[in-house]
Amino acid sequence: MADTARVPGTPHEIALLAGGPRAAVTVAVVALHLRGAVEAGARATVVAVDSEAGRALPPLPPPEEVLALEDDIPAELRVPYLESAVYRRLHEPCDVREVLRDPDVQWAVTTLRIGLADTDMVSPPALGTTRAARRHVHALRTAYPLPASRAGLSDEAKLLAVALHGEAALRLVAPASPRARASPAASTAAARAPYAAGPRLRRRLPVTPAYSTAAADGKAGVAAVAAAGAGAAAEGGAAGAEGTETPRR
Repeated sequence: MADTARVPGTPHEIALLAGGPRAAVTVAVVALHLRGAVEAGARATVVAVDSEAGRALPPLPPPEEVLALEDDIPAELRVPYLESAVYRRLHEPCDVREVLRDPDVQWAVTTLRIGLADTDMVSPPALGTTRAARRHVHALRTAYPLPASRAGLSDEAKLLAVALHGEAALRLVAPASPRARASPAASTAAARAPYAAGPRLRRRLPVTPAYSTAAADGKAGVAAVAAAGAGAAAEGGAAGAEGTETPRR
């Protein structure tokens, strides 16, 4: 993969544009895994581990400050807040689908999307992905195709590969154990339903699946866990519907 230093945006933001909330959370899980903050657990789950990387994550704002801060979080804290929310949820073993249901994680994903509102990549007020964003992702996929091997890839290059290429990159950069089985049924193409969020409100937002499903017997690798849970979106077009407000825990 070519040098990633000049790629605009973080892998988490690119994943959000390419595949929606689930893709962004998947990149966060892989980033934590690469730094030793999470590991594969039993029954196709991921679990946080006590590590220096985990302890270095910033604490989330207290609930009473959330509404006041959502639009004003410094750009350099948006990704760390997402990773911190994911790490906090993974203190109890779960899969990515369960992580996506967590109000703190949903809030962090919303702040990440709000951070893109100053660009032409999302359009307010619903913060839906624009045609310019789709062209941008297509250009990045062309410029940074799926690597043939993970040998020599930096962590940043691995995360960019996952952001752009989904499950195929997951199998490459964080391979499952021999007992994990990836399902060939679903496509890796991302559904691009708007991710509705009212300004300065904490909401339970719809989840759009980005990667194909994966099943595992016993202890699975992080790639299989991250690819699991494609049933998180409701059927019948409900993915684009606005969620209900939920308090921060």
